[in-house]
Amino acid sequence: MNCITYVDLHRHVAQDIQAELEAAVSTLTPASGAGAARNAVSRLLRHQKMRHPLSVLPMMVHAIETGNPGPAAPLAAVHVLWWTSACYLDDLADGHGTTASAGIGQDEALLASVLSGTVLPIRIIRSLPVPAEVRVALTAEVATGWAVGAEGQLTDIDADAEHATRKSVIETYRGKSGGPYSMITAMAAILAGASDERVELWREFGYVFGILWQLFNDQEDILTGRDEDLRNGTVTYLLTCALDDAATPADRADILGRSVAARRCGQARAELGGLLLAPDVLGRYAADLDAFRVEAHRLLSVLGGDEHHLPVMRHLVDHSSRMLLRAHLVPAPAAV
Repeated sequence: MNCITYVDLHRHVAQDIQAELEAAVSTLTPASGAGAARNAVSRLLRHQKMRHPLSVLPMMVHAIETGNPGPAAPLAAVHVLWWTSACYLDDLADGHGTTASAGIGQDEALLASVLSGTVLPIRIIRSLPVPAEVRVALTAEVATGWAVGAEGQLTDIDADAEHATRKSVIETYRGKSGGPYSMITAMAAILAGASDERVELWREFGYVFGILWQLFNDQEDILTGRDEDLRNGTVTYLLTCALDDAATPADRADILGRSVAARRCGQARAELGGLLLAPDVLGRYAADLDAFRVEAHRLLSVLGGDEHHLPVMRHLVDHSSRMLLRAHLVPAPAAV
């Protein structure tokens, strides 16, 4: 049987996930009143649409463990709600907030993000037809996911490019992106009744996958021309690769200076972008990216599981670890 992709799986289960989301949001409807909280969360969900259907990740884990993705649809809703909240808070920290066209004000969105990221996931977990100890374990994972993710995000906000290293950036990525993904993969394994050992393996897989996905996002930011990382002064892994590759202290100081100037100057952003896309820098980046891909596949090999659904996860790993900037690795041939 041909392997389906995670996008194919999402197409099959999207209605189930949407039904879980709508059911969760509906619990915010008061016995009397206008339902302001419900409406605000609904608008925030529309505003913070996920660009990639990674909501299926817990369903994929559950399917690998049991052969059936369906029971993890509520966790897919938790995943959407968590990231809806986290992405809005990230935008707020970057100074973006919301726009009038989103149909929701900044204060309203902030309160909605609190409900989306904390209250509704807990309500979903409490509604699951599982033993009390499973609900307690799942609730603990949500709390841990927020703590680890917030630690990583705060570290990212406070990061100083001058003292950053590739290792320190990966530790930050492991928190701000790996934390949430390890949360949801561990939750899916717990829901599936996996052993403690397998839950921990899935947790580690989530950490590695989160790093891969952050590296994927960093590349997308450049290719789409959004350049949000350059505008925000974010210390990315690619930037530390460039700093490590600097031939002299003067070259390193030049990169750091352009990184500061890029926050406000389009020309500086373009110049820094050119330095980040140098073949030697991208070669280092590509090699490290591949190492994380290999580690993710190693963990999947140790885990094993349902032979129909495991290839879907392997495909997602390969999709997430693509070197999107590969076109810049080798200079185009000279015209003849």
